[in-house]
Amino acid sequence: MRFFKFGCALLGMLTFFNCKKNQSEAIELITAAEMKEISKIEGIQLVDVRTPNEYKEGHLPNALNIDFLDANFEANIQQLDKTRPVIVYCQSGGRSAKCSSRLIANGFVKIYDLDHGFSKWKSSGLEVEN
Repeated sequence: MRFFKFGCALLGMLTFFNCKKNQSEAIELITAAEMKEISKIEGIQLVDVRTPNEYKEGHLPNALNIDFLDANFEANIQQLDKTRPVIVYCQSGGRSAKCSSRLIANGFVKIYDLDHGFSKWKSSGLEVEN
């Protein structure tokens, strides 16, 4: 009985750590320079997860605005193709990190998250659209 409990505990731990590893492999934190290159990949989906007001003040060219704080966020992300990579960004990186985890939980295969968000992109002097 003791070995059975130990075996169950071990199996549970291995499953937990394996899931964590797979999630971290599916989410990649990228710099603004890396994002500039990755965004050129055909079929990449670029998503601004800030509020509509933040989006109107400036955003990356060709970014789709899906507000992470919107009550309909889960339904709104369903308009994206789960089989294609997604780049997400917010103002400073907090919301996009949470969004990345939610995208993985919803079956998305590859997520790129802009490190330090839109503020880093803008301070790097990269192209912004209004």
